[in-house]
Formats: sequence, C-alpha cells, structure tokens
Amino acid sequence: MFSALPEVERDAITAVVFIATFFVAVGIGRFLKGRAGVRLGLLFRLFCLILAFYAAIAVYGVHAPWRNHVGAAAILLSTALVVALINRYVWDFYFEKKRQTPIPHFLREVVGGIVFLIVLLFVLSYGYHAEAQLKGLLAGSGVVAIIVGFAGQNLFAGIIGGISIQINKPYKVGDWLQVGERFAEVMEINWRSTRLRTNDRIYLDIPNNEMVSHTIVNLHYPTEVHAMRIRVGVEYKNAPNRVKDALFRAASTADGVLAEPKVKVFLVDFADFAVIYEIKFYMGNHSRINEINDAVRTNVWYELKRRGITIPFPIRTLRVERRPARPVQEDQAEALSILREEPLFSCLSDEQLNQLVTQARLNYFGRGEPVIEEGAAGDSMFVLLRGAANVSVSKNGSTIQVATLNAGDCFGEMSLKLSELLAQRKMETEGIVKEAASTDERASKQRQYTLTFLNRLRTFFQL
Repeated sequence: MFSALPEVERDAITAVVFIATFFVAVGIGRFLKGRAGVRLGLLFRLFCLILAFYAAIAVYGVHAPWRNHVGAAAILLSTALVVALINRYVWDFYFEKKRQTPIPHFLREVVGGIVFLIVLLFVLSYGYHAEAQLKGLLAGSGVVAIIVGFAGQNLFAGIIGGISIQINKPYKVGDWLQVGERFAEVMEINWRSTRLRTNDRIYLDIPNNEMVSHTIVNLHYPTEVHAMRIRVGVEYKNAPNRVKDALFRAASTADGVLAEPKVKVFLVDFADFAVIYEIKFYMGNHSRINEINDAVRTNVWYELKRRGITIPFPIRTLRVERRPARPVQEDQAEALSILREEPLFSCLSDEQLNQLVTQARLNYFGRGEPVIEEGAAGDSMFVLLRGAANVSVSKNGSTIQVATLNAGDCFGEMSLKLSELLAQRKMETEGIVKEAASTDERASKQRQYTLTFLNRLRTFFQL
C-alpha cells in the first residue's frame, strides 16, 4: 500500500497506526463503561490489540491466507486464559492469600502485557514466517520497543523494586527508617515509590529502586524498642565512675526513656579538652526523639551542676563572662528567713541558724526531676527557695499526686528523726502515753525524748 515510500517511513507509519488504533479502541471501551455501564474486561483489551495488529499489517501491505489470520486470532485470544490463571494462582492465592503480600493492579496489567507480547512474537514468527515483508515491520517494532524501553526504564526499575519490597517486607507502614542522614516514618508503599514523613512534617517520595539499592535501617524491626546514643564531654579532673553514676541517673529519670533495658554509660574517648562519655538509652516510638533527647540533655546539665562536674568549653574558645552572678548571700538570707518561721528550728539561736545555712548546699533541679523518692534512705532536709514541687505516692502500681510544695516550704525533715512531734510519736509507739500513771511521768518522758532529739540535731549540724 505504501510501496512508493522509503522503508523507514513505512515502518514509522505502521507503528503509529498500531498505537493509534489500540488507544482509540480502548478509549471507546472506556467511554462505553463510563457512560453506559458496559463492563469490558481482558477480552476486550485483547480485541483492541488484535485490531491494532491487523490494522498495522493492512497498512504495511502484508497479505496472508485467511486461515493464518484466524489461527493468529485464536492463539492471541487464548492468552486470556493464561493471564486469568496467573491472576488466580500466582497473585491471588500465592502472594495475597498465602504470603499476605498485596499486589498492585498495575503490576498485574504489566505481566499480562508481557504474556501477550510473547504470544504475539510467537504468532509473527510461525504464522507469518513466509511473508518477507514482515521483517521490516518487526524491525520497526523493535525500534519502537527500544525507545519505549529507554523511556520507561526508571518506571520499570521502580516497579521491580516495589515487587522486591512487597515480597521481602523490609519495612511496613508506620515503621521509622534511617535513610542516609534522615529519620522518617513510612506513610505509604506503592508499586513505584515509598512515601516517608520526617519529624518536621516533610514528605519524601523515594523510588523503590533507590530504596532497595541503599542501606536502610529499620528502627522498628522486630519491635519499636530501639537504642539511641548521646555524647557528653566533661573535665579531666572528674573520676570516671562518678561521672558515669551522674549520667546514668540523669538519663534514667528523663521522660520517655524506658526503664528496661537499662541505661548504659561508656567512656569512649580522651579528647583535646574533655573526656567523652556516651549515654545509651532505649525508647519506643521514634516520633518522640526530639522531646526525649531534650529531656536527657536537660537532666544531664542539672545533675552535673549539682555534683560540681563541669562540661568544659573548647580550649580554642575564649569565654568572657561580664554579667554578675546572683550573690550567694541573697540565697542564704532567703533560706534563713524561711527557717526562722519553721517550728522545727525554733529551738536554735540566730547564730546556730546562720551556721546551719552557711554549711548548707544550694542545688538546682530541672522540671520533672525527682528530688527525693519514696522508700529511699534519707539524710537531708530541703528548703524550697523558688519554684514548686509535686508530692506523689505509689499505690497499687500507680502514682497519685497528694500535694504541691511552693517557695518557702520545707520537706525531708522526717529523715533527720527530730522535732518534738517525733518524740511524741515515739512515746505513743512504746505505749508510754497509755501506760503512764500520772501526768508528771508523761511530761518527764516527753522532755527526755525532746532533749535527745535536740542533741541529735545539734550533733548532725555540728552546732
């Protein structure tokens, strides 16, 4: 039909006719399905392909007996059975039912198209081998296939990567991954790419072929409990075991850090200006990493401050502090004023109170840190100068808040075993109140215990 045209032009026109016929036929089918509700399945698509094939052959000028055409059509239509069997026993039964792996609809269509292409090549090779003119058509089709292959190589690479991810399941929706330097949560896994979301609500769409070609760290496999590490440098003058104890307590009491497995502290390096320690702690869902890191570092600062352990500045930096610090005398005067109003210390003179406050140590505690814990051995009394503190007790495995202490309140005095109140309680414990024969005897015992506790108070504070 196009005998006067060059062979290359005929091949191109034939390929265009094949593609145009196929898409026009498919478009008509979708129109009927959308407007009239006609359900057209795989057989209709095969019909579109056969129609496009014969239109291309007619335009190219290939002639063959009608028996060849009927046989080719029958063989091409038989691929519907092959594709149906693959869908039933490979995709539905083996992957989705047995391995619980969902298969994208697009992948099913791609495999069906490959099956049809194999059958088509078989028909062309054995049904039309006597037609010499077909060689040009096959050559032109080969050129088109190469162009399409190069254009879609990234697409098909992504599909193959998606198949690998669906089968091997290295991660699932909801897992937190470390991809390069980024930490992100898996939001969606489709046939082409994996969609992730960082802690900053930034979405990443990474092709599956890139996901399978890089090292991926799954922080939630096999469970979401995983370890994180924070490094801290302290001055060389501090004993390692003392520093480790401080860092262990700071990290263990931080909000979000799991009690089990326990926190571990390692000495990892002797740097130029500091000894470097590494805190290894365990957490659950990685979405709280920023809050938990903040809690650990904050507790570390307060704990090291209380123990007089300094985090040094780099020796290359000159630090000039011009702002005057809060005078220690102001804190002592504030504490002295509070103690004068405290009944427990009414037995002490002003000189003894001054000596007591001078020998006391000023500590800072961060938000959420425990000052004293229920059941722990106590040897200190605390005066709250600024801020507030909650008082909680444990009952039946749960924590109940019973009071709130404010600036000016004292606590921890029970651990010192002092005050007339405790003397009275000791008398009641021994049954003296009930057994005493006279008021004079009871008063004598009261004075005796009070003096005993007062002596203990003076001895303890070296007054």
